[in-house]
Amino acid sequence: MRWTNPSLPQTLQIAVIFLYISAFFAILSGLISITHALGLLTLVAGVIAVAAARGLVRERKFGYWTAVIITLVDVAGALLTLTGNVSALRVINLLVALALVALLLHPMSRAYYRTWFR
Repeated sequence: MRWTNPSLPQTLQIAVIFLYISAFFAILSGLISITHALGLLTLVAGVIAVAAARGLVRERKFGYWTAVIITLVDVAGALLTLTGNVSALRVINLLVALALVALLLHPMSRAYYRTWFR
């Protein structure tokens, strides 16, 4: 079982690493606040992010689209939480989510997806 795939282009390799990092913090945050509905939702999003990263490593189409959808949801969530209370941690979360969307939708990533993903 590989955690990364060296044959992926650098944009997708960095996206996989960012997905693992954001999934780690989402799962950690979800476990800390599991009693709230938002904590459970965060935990589920973290598990989905791990599944998306694993799909990207295995060059599966579902992994790519799951990664795109979960990062767009993460951007929306980061924007919603940023409007209430601005903090450095929330701004960093938004920047990482935007960077992840940019990496996944980069032309190099899209071209590799169209050519090699099954």
